[in-house]
Amino acid sequence: MNTANTHFETLSIHAGGEDRNPKNALNHPIFMTSSFEFDSLEHADATFEFETDDYVYTRGNNPTLRLLEERMAILERGAASVAFASGMAAISSVLMSLLKPGDEIIAHRMLYGSTWNLIKNILPQYGVGCRLINLADISDLSDRVTERTKVVYFETPTNPNLDVIDIAAVCDIARAKGAKVVVDNTFATPFFQRPLELGADVVVHSATKYISGHGDVIGGIAVAKDGDYAGELKFGYMCEFGGVMSPFTGCLLLRGLKTLAIRMREHERNALAVARYLEQHPRVKRVYYPGLPSSPGYETAKAQMSGFGGMASFDIDGTLAQSKQVVNSMKLFKLAVSLGDCESLVQHPFAMTHRGYTEEEIAAAGLTPSMVRLSVGLEDQDEASLKSPGTRNSIQQRCGLYKSHGTPI
Repeated sequence: MNTANTHFETLSIHAGGEDRNPKNALNHPIFMTSSFEFDSLEHADATFEFETDDYVYTRGNNPTLRLLEERMAILERGAASVAFASGMAAISSVLMSLLKPGDEIIAHRMLYGSTWNLIKNILPQYGVGCRLINLADISDLSDRVTERTKVVYFETPTNPNLDVIDIAAVCDIARAKGAKVVVDNTFATPFFQRPLELGADVVVHSATKYISGHGDVIGGIAVAKDGDYAGELKFGYMCEFGGVMSPFTGCLLLRGLKTLAIRMREHERNALAVARYLEQHPRVKRVYYPGLPSSPGYETAKAQMSGFGGMASFDIDGTLAQSKQVVNSMKLFKLAVSLGDCESLVQHPFAMTHRGYTEEEIAAAGLTPSMVRLSVGLEDQDEASLKSPGTRNSIQQRCGLYKSHGTPI
């Protein structure tokens, strides 16, 4: 398939795996096996010497996972990708492969809680320094990147306050200083944003989220601009650290990719409707959504993204207790961690995923105690239901902006 001139929707269904589908099955088979048989000892010897393209052991390679890796690399416009058991397995392996004692990593001040803990608390145990700064403002980034800085890491949009970081601008500065750029593209997906095309070296995903889209798997993906580096990451880190994805998970992620484009369009449409409603609500202090013109990152998002995604956060104009009341009052949004499911989900970052931050770190990162994060799902968000506060489907009820007795807060 000529991937250069083929639309994303077609690639997400058909890309990769040419001439390796036994029996011409329309859906690629799940190869649920730990090991693969050799024809002879000579065949085994050649395979172990990488003289053949055959398989040895699923921890190293598997036909189902290989198709997923090929398809993700094509969708992200990378040279190759590596499937992992989780998003954190992908992130930790990538960072361990790029950093050594004495090196430094610069990361954005706001990150997913587990990534923040890895960078701030775990990597320093191995002699890696870290600095958490505001990469949404790169005016002095060139002065901050030193000879020790080997990696610049960020999410965009960020979790949970939807900061938008200028990928190309950060990459230009990092490249001039010899540092690699790793971008977590989980929120945007390759349908809305492709960081490798903007200069990033590695893209990571929690495939658990939008790539799956159904909340039924845990998985991670790392896509590299350089194919040799991807091979080192796969056989030197994924294999040896053991963060291997199950072939069954790979099959479910291939299924998820087939509908990624249509799901992301609907997630975005619904999230924009919710964000616009919240922006007008008298008890909402601030809305965080890159698709709103009021967003500080709106112009950057328009320049580097083809859509704004399905995540939105907002600050209640009230206390921590009142924000918790809002979460507990929600009718449709399910209180749960994770995101990107068909179902709408809500969580309270201050009380849940980011509770490990100190008060000073929370203030520096721009996280407020009254912030509520929404993963807006695929439920109907038609205009009639949005405008009718008396119906169960109204956004007012969906977003919990009621007191317990049913009157607006």
